[in-house]
Amino acid sequence: MKELPKRLLVTLIIFLMLVSLFSLTLSSSQQPGTIDILSLVDKINQAEVTSITIIDNRLVVVLKDGSTLEATKETNESLGTLLKNYNVDPEKLKALKVTVEQDTSLRFWVLTLLPFLIPFLIVAVFIYFMMRQVQGANSRALMFGQSKAREVTPQDQRNRITFKDVAGAKEAKEELEEIIEFLKSPKKFLSLGARIPKGVLLVGAPGTGKTLLARAVAGEANVPFFSISGSEFVEMFVGVGASRVRDLFRKAKRNSPCIVFMDELDAVGRQRGAGLGGSNDEREQTLNQILVEMDGFDVSTNIIVMAATNRPDILDRALLRPGRFDRRVVLDAPDINDREAILQVHARHKPLAADVNLRRVAERTPGFTGADLNNLLNEAAILAARQNKTKVEMTHILNSIEKVILGPERKSHILSDKEKKVTAYHEAGHALVARSLPNTDPVHKVSIVSRGSAAGYTLKMPIEDKSMHTRAEFIDELAVLLAGHTTEREIFGDLSTGASNDLKEATRLARRLIMQYGMSDTLGARTFGEREELIFLGREIHEQRDYSEKVAELIDKEISKFIEGAIKTAREIITKRRDKLDQVAAILLEKETIERDEFEALFTPAPAKAAA
Repeated sequence: MKELPKRLLVTLIIFLMLVSLFSLTLSSSQQPGTIDILSLVDKINQAEVTSITIIDNRLVVVLKDGSTLEATKETNESLGTLLKNYNVDPEKLKALKVTVEQDTSLRFWVLTLLPFLIPFLIVAVFIYFMMRQVQGANSRALMFGQSKAREVTPQDQRNRITFKDVAGAKEAKEELEEIIEFLKSPKKFLSLGARIPKGVLLVGAPGTGKTLLARAVAGEANVPFFSISGSEFVEMFVGVGASRVRDLFRKAKRNSPCIVFMDELDAVGRQRGAGLGGSNDEREQTLNQILVEMDGFDVSTNIIVMAATNRPDILDRALLRPGRFDRRVVLDAPDINDREAILQVHARHKPLAADVNLRRVAERTPGFTGADLNNLLNEAAILAARQNKTKVEMTHILNSIEKVILGPERKSHILSDKEKKVTAYHEAGHALVARSLPNTDPVHKVSIVSRGSAAGYTLKMPIEDKSMHTRAEFIDELAVLLAGHTTEREIFGDLSTGASNDLKEATRLARRLIMQYGMSDTLGARTFGEREELIFLGREIHEQRDYSEKVAELIDKEISKFIEGAIKTAREIITKRRDKLDQVAAILLEKETIERDEFEALFTPAPAKAAA
């Protein structure tokens, strides 16, 4: 209704402009011919003129034949004086009918009013835009406390997501089936006195599909979906966050049944009373308002609040008590079957070549989340497009896996012959020790092509997904990490900086074995140090020592003991299987890359020839 007067005003202005244009066109089409003063004098002397009408400085001349002409005289000069100056016969003048009229045409009014209207219109337009700016500022000020939640309605089929679009996460889907059924038919639960959880907390690592799963729940239940990030509540003005929370829940109640989704809940739901910001901190007021609004739900209110976080350990305890976020759904990293299903979902709109085996891709991507797999196929499609291919081939996907894990190829980084040889033996040492020990993952690829910050790499992938690791696996992994360092010392009698990252990772792994996993025979089955993250200092980790200096010295000795044992194991394998080490290094120097099948063939004995 507010837009109606504006539309009428615009329509009226356009109508007046069209009428004025039509009038000017019409008047211009009926305008008489023109004549100069000398010609007019000649016609008067020849008695061809019957009457002259004076309109300001215009002379409308009517001839005896009925035609009309128009002449122009000077503004301040009378017609009689003008004709006398041209020596017109006085007898001829007496025969003329001369009349004087006022100009009432559109042209007269335009020329008369335009000098006054133009400044007025300029001032009016300026005032109008100034008022609009003021009204816009006032409206923005009034809207500052409104929530910025994005709404996806059930009618929006283009953005609708269901469980068919979410691969894997079977247990999470089963947990959320109750929520969907409650939103569809709440009377079945209410008749039995059941109370459906008000809040559902989705917990999982980044990229595991928390937001996607929440949208799928709304799509399955066919209800509106309000989505907002926790950081959008908090502003520098006190009270704005709480106002936005109230407005969000007010909108949700008007659209009940519905789902309210808060992404990154830890941005506003961190523990209160941490000593910074005081009790009147804006973030704490926003959190308090969320708690109050969730308490305000009655049994018949069909609103489900879903939230996502990857840091449940730092959430305020009041959020997690029964009656608020009392149901927790954990989303783990997908296993091999789930990864294959996720790849199939993301490959729907990508033309794949016949040689693409998504099961093999799933085997090569342990630890990848759904977002990682989506990015992987996208990188493969980009690589195929750059090579002017019409379909995504298996080589594109395998190259994209290495790009995601290690970084892009550094083709401009050319190693010297000596560096290339050192790198070849370094990577051959990693691969040989990994192949020789029983508790290591299979080697899928060995390469001396630079990727990221690595001059070469040995790609190992597990046969199956593991949730637990044994001490023997860690000990063998230490030997593999230190194999490159040991190989350089044994072959060249010197060390390079290429093993620096291996040493760092080996030292970190040995420290975890002792201090976190209690796998030291000397120090026994206990942990050392209490690690906690300081909430208001980003990712800063604070470690509180709960052991003496004497124990710290023993820890350092145990770390050295683990590393020395790993170096000894690697040296024994390298010395015993020196021929295989030289063979692998020679192939790397020749081809730069060895795939799994070719690498395994080096360790498979050749079949014996049959006797003649």
